[in-house]
Amino acid sequence: MNEAVKMTEEQQQQWIREQYQTATKYLAEKGIVTNSVKTEDSRYLVPLLALWKLTSLEGKSYWVLCGDLPSDHSSAEIATNARDALRHFSLKWQMQAENLLQAKSEEQHDFAQLLIGRADGLYKLYEDESLWQAK
Repeated sequence: MNEAVKMTEEQQQQWIREQYQTATKYLAEKGIVTNSVKTEDSRYLVPLLALWKLTSLEGKSYWVLCGDLPSDHSSAEIATNARDALRHFSLKWQMQAENLLQAKSEEQHDFAQLLIGRADGLYKLYEDESLWQAK
């Protein structure tokens, strides 16, 4: 997190814009075109992660996670707030990693280890009360 301290406000805003572009492109690759973002529900931990609450043209909402970790998404129905969405992704990745560890592929095994590490990190962020106190 020390990197965030070294970034200027302008650099941090640029990073957030880039993550927004990453999130919308990620959803577009999944066939989901977005038309709005709920910035009041979205959260950023520059330069580690961005968690966006995006709404599609069809009116469905999604949580989209991106940054220094694999991009992922889920229906917004899985969590009422960003904190619970982080917990969801942590648990989802732990289950995916368990499945990948069953595979014989070294590449899948390596990705499983990455997911386990990132899932642990997400859960620690979820548990950190100081990040979630209202300002």
